[in-house]
Amino acid sequence: MPGLKLWWINMKIIDANIILRYLLNDHDDLSAKAATIIENNKVLLLKEVVVEVIYVLEKVYNVANAEISDTLLELFKYDNIDVDDIEIVEEALILFGRRRLDFVDALLYAYHKVKGYEVYTFDKKLNKVLEE
Repeated sequence: MPGLKLWWINMKIIDANIILRYLLNDHDDLSAKAATIIENNKVLLLKEVVVEVIYVLEKVYNVANAEISDTLLELFKYDNIDVDDIEIVEEALILFGRRRLDFVDALLYAYHKVKGYEVYTFDKKLNKVLEE
């Protein structure tokens, strides 16, 4: 059909390095490039990338869970950033910010809470959260 624009054909995906340079603003050139990309494009942020960003912020930069959660939830409010499975990711971030739990476990909890999926695990902390 003439004039029909398929939004996903030219979708731009950002990776963890772009998000990290943007949030940390720790490299003059790369942080500026990341800001230009994020602020001037419609971009897609995959949940796999969110997992990597959280891992790096937590394990490499020693950022507290609550700060990671708050920062990413604010970033997700940008009109030009689409987050893959946003309901799941937001629910997981909220739990991650409140509890001492790995983010992947928080994602599993979110799938349980939001979509009603049953989660099988031997992880005692995760089982406790799932039972609440």
